[in-house]
Amino acid sequence: MKALLSRKSGGPESLELSEVSDPHPGRGEIRIAVRACAINFPDVLIIEDKYQLSPKRPFSPGSEISGVVESLGEETVGFAVGQRVMALITCGGLAEFAVAQVAQCTAIPESLPFDEAAAFQVTYGTSYHALVDRAALKSGETLLVLGASGGVGLASIEIGISLGARVVAAVSSAEKAEIAARAGASQVLVYPASPDNPKALSACFKEACPGGANVIYDPVGGAYAEPALRSIAWEGRYLVVGFAAGISAPPLNLALLKGCSIVGVFWGAWAQRFPEKQIKNNQALLALYARGSIKPLVSERFSLERGGAAIRQLADRKAVGKLVVVI
Repeated sequence: MKALLSRKSGGPESLELSEVSDPHPGRGEIRIAVRACAINFPDVLIIEDKYQLSPKRPFSPGSEISGVVESLGEETVGFAVGQRVMALITCGGLAEFAVAQVAQCTAIPESLPFDEAAAFQVTYGTSYHALVDRAALKSGETLLVLGASGGVGLASIEIGISLGARVVAAVSSAEKAEIAARAGASQVLVYPASPDNPKALSACFKEACPGGANVIYDPVGGAYAEPALRSIAWEGRYLVVGFAAGISAPPLNLALLKGCSIVGVFWGAWAQRFPEKQIKNNQALLALYARGSIKPLVSERFSLERGGAAIRQLADRKAVGKLVVVI
């Protein structure tokens, strides 16, 4: 089979398209003929040895896939050859075939295209877990979303709306503001690409969230974190989702002064620890999709040969919505 391989530590340009042996499913596993693989920020980190996990080389990046069940391992039940599925794997998604554990696979309906299915689990799984399991977002509360035009940002807007929240979307450009507005945000604000005036930025957040944001969804971090935290409501919940702008270090006295909670969201580890809960969340998300409440925005599609270009675009923070490699 063809696979895009990381043979040495480096950026997306270091990936090589190669011919390798087909993987074989073990006990409780299935082999999937991959139709699409979504690109996520861990793909940027894992090929540079900066991620929490370090697979043995050579390996293919790509953890979020969709496709068709091609074969079953021993004692594998619950799926059939030819069935359409989406799956989460540690790596190996940028290839023609991939192996996944049954617990990490979910059957998908015919109404869900492969490219959207590949773009479904990480963004919506992260946002649903963050807003429902970790923040317990309630109807009528105000949700402030940073980086709102990205994959998890757009997913959190849609899920927040479905939960009855007032959603304020924060983005870094007018173009991204239009995308967040189309996703249904009640209000959209454009913050500076380089936040060199934290007080002004905090004032901007506070103006958009009178009385403070009950929940702040932050996949950006960096210099945006402290100004956002200063705008939180009493007993608010600050969700630490990611660090696209760098790891932040807000003064912890703000948590005391605001009576708020700073809550970590490591969805991948949670899904591995509690696969049955993740399956339940997936079913809830598929129901929202069937109702038209959520729909992945696949902004650009790439061939397997151009998978590195997709990772580069995400690394350079130029992506809007989700980038998907179609195989």
